[in-house]
Amino acid sequence: MIRIGTRGSLLATTQAGTIAKALTDAGHPAELVIIKTDGDASAAPVAEIGVGVFTTAIRVALRNREVDVAVHSYKDLPTAPEPDLVIAAVPPRADSRDALVSRGNKVLGELPPGSTVGTSAPRRIAQLKALGLGLEIRPLRGNLDSRLGKVASGELDAVVVARAGLERIGRTDEVAEAFDPVVLLPAPAQGALAVECRGDDAELVSILATLDDPSTRAAIDAERAVLSALEAGCTAPIGAIAEVVESLDDDGRIFTELSLIAAVAAEDGSDVIRQSRVGPVDQPRQLGEALAAELLELGAGELIGDR
Repeated sequence: MIRIGTRGSLLATTQAGTIAKALTDAGHPAELVIIKTDGDASAAPVAEIGVGVFTTAIRVALRNREVDVAVHSYKDLPTAPEPDLVIAAVPPRADSRDALVSRGNKVLGELPPGSTVGTSAPRRIAQLKALGLGLEIRPLRGNLDSRLGKVASGELDAVVVARAGLERIGRTDEVAEAFDPVVLLPAPAQGALAVECRGDDAELVSILATLDDPSTRAAIDAERAVLSALEAGCTAPIGAIAEVVESLDDDGRIFTELSLIAAVAAEDGSDVIRQSRVGPVDQPRQLGEALAAELLELGAGELIGDR
């Protein structure tokens, strides 16, 4: 029996459950092991309690051989590699976009000035303020159900959450608007899962590798390379999205490239620096590092500050 470590929220267990089912269907029975993390125990914003609050406890259990596999929301992982652990699979990504859930199912442009919108992500706060709509941004923590409940109860006019989470728990009917990346650039690796195991377990690495999607992995590697090169964590006001796209060469032949867009924003919304770049699919990290260098040349370091 393959033991899969996961947080206990509905979203986390649903995500891990898809991995357990895929393994079981392939002839490798798997079960979930619920692990409480520091992020679950605190109601403070992630920016205050630190990077890795949703992943450290699960990685400790993995190292202690209490579980065999860890399933993470990839965007929650620190960018620094763990030499004894390996991301054995990055399954096909869900929708990476941010989504608005609002009272009356209003889209963002229909919310009057002064409307209360819940989110604690510096990236979302900065980009929402940069739109100049006069919204009142309120702190928002808790599991997905509790965040949505603040709209249903009337405590907030709207919340901004990852659409992938709503998709995974079957609540996309509550989405008033899914934001185009031109409006709100998602977090690096948003919508993707990281399936992790100990690097010395060669047999399990091989089994998990069957769940890997190379195009998703390339996109995630490029996005996270931007974060790493900017020396920023998952709470920094940085958005990035990459995808494998088809292009035509000079002879009219189709080939694939990796397209990457990234942005750094001042948290008060006063400035947003956005750049894009394309490169070879097999060199995602180099693409991310090159785009990060362009952002730094344009002053992104000053917007990131000490994050």
